[in-house]
Amino acid sequence: MQVGLSAAYECIKVFSETDLTEDLKRIDVPTLIIHDDDDRISPIGASAHLSSKIVKNATLKVYPGRPTACSRRIATNSTPTCWSFWGKLGRVPELLEFWSDEILQRVGNQSARVW
Repeated sequence: MQVGLSAAYECIKVFSETDLTEDLKRIDVPTLIIHDDDDRISPIGASAHLSSKIVKNATLKVYPGRPTACSRRIATNSTPTCWSFWGKLGRVPELLEFWSDEILQRVGNQSARVW
């Protein structure tokens, strides 16, 4: 990712100074929160741990030893976690009907069998 220094600073400043507590309290659906524990931009204690306590019915999945957003950049990291989460909600069959075979092949059809 490339960004200007001023833009990066302003983004981090706004992100770190904005209190999202009231917004998080309004989330009322099962929520999967994925975080890497070596994230230096958004430390896990001040973000994922706190968010997973505020959001009702949240599930927190932590990937140890991974840097900022590694799990979101590499689909093989988080895809099985997502399928497992959806499976526990009983949502996988309808997702499989909705998603095309091409999409399932791209994300790893075997990951869908986790549930």
